[in-house]
Amino acid sequence: MVDRDRILAKLDQLEGYLEELRQVLPETFGEYQKVEKKRACERLMQIAIEATIDVCHMFVRAMRLGLQSEEDEVFEKISQAEVVSPQMVATLKRMKGLYNILVREYSRVDDRIVYEQAHKGIQDFARFKEEILAALARIEAKNSASEA
Repeated sequence: MVDRDRILAKLDQLEGYLEELRQVLPETFGEYQKVEKKRACERLMQIAIEATIDVCHMFVRAMRLGLQSEEDEVFEKISQAEVVSPQMVATLKRMKGLYNILVREYSRVDDRIVYEQAHKGIQDFARFKEEILAALARIEAKNSASEA
């Protein structure tokens, strides 16, 4: 059974991170290169991606979609269960790649890529949220129909 409240709470947390990102993300790359802006954006992207991955894991566990050995499998499993679209899987994989760079390969972070992904990411996160909310609605409708 999908824990709707936990998923909605995590989506609210994600929205909070995105609101902060909108506030600190500069319009120009030159402004972005200021250390405090860059680090704030990197950290907000990191925790926003973590929240997104957490939501994906919640669906895998709740829907008993099996064990996964790699993060990409989580994305594939929720796509096969029609929680997210195949296009969103590609977006999630790209997000996870950025996350890995931010967390594990910090010395090789390309500021331009992070800056561009932060601007694009706000839209990607919004699409993710829309797909998750639609999936929750479908699950609720299915559960209501089976109870009737």
